[in-house]
Amino acid sequence: MATLPKWTDERTEELTNFVGGESPISQDTVAEAAEQLETSTRSVSSKLRKMGYEVELASAKSSRAFSEAQEATLSAFVNDNSGEYTYAEIASHFEGGAFTAKSIQGKILSMELTDHVKPAPKVETPRTYSVDEENTFITMVNDGAFVEAIADKLDRSVNSVRGKALSLLRAGEIAAIPKQEHTKGAAKDDPLADLGDVSGMTVEAIADSIGKTARGVKTMLTRRGLTAADYDGAAKKEKAAS
Repeated sequence: MATLPKWTDERTEELTNFVGGESPISQDTVAEAAEQLETSTRSVSSKLRKMGYEVELASAKSSRAFSEAQEATLSAFVNDNSGEYTYAEIASHFEGGAFTAKSIQGKILSMELTDHVKPAPKVETPRTYSVDEENTFITMVNDGAFVEAIADKLDRSVNSVRGKALSLLRAGEIAAIPKQEHTKGAAKDDPLADLGDVSGMTVEAIADSIGKTARGVKTMLTRRGLTAADYDGAAKKEKAAS
């Protein structure tokens, strides 16, 4: 059995930044944090609880199955509003938002009602790095450059470079994430500040730019009351405050 990484000060700070102000912390967030920090969900949940966070019980998430009445209500809603709502919009209307869009999508798929769901709008993701910049980035990574050096060369923030490195790693363009020469205090910067106006960027594009998951970006947008091309954080914040 592989040994799980220890909770260093740096990893603990990364975890607290990831979960943000979410309370209670859902099992979905726990799972995404575990994936990003390359550890187990049990380790993440345990660490969060030790720090005083309220964490949703795993049993609570597994118990959120659709009852026969809920399934009938959902079927009627989808049929009566054929083509009017996306999965996300159905999730926000159905049962007070008790089910995630993914859960709604899975149930609608099982009921063979997908033709009645409005397709989510496709927003073109803007290219944040030019081809020349990507080539320079890859060359510097292969030469062993630190994150800070790449950031200085390309006039980008450290968070932007880390996000781009993650994207290139997933695409198989680089073999590993470049190391950061100085880590102390880096996580204290606002990762969204260097992006400026994010209203024209998708959540996925923002996530790639700052090295966060899509869920983490949505949490940050909601907390700041900001709107992306495919996510209205301002409306979410207003709804949470009401």
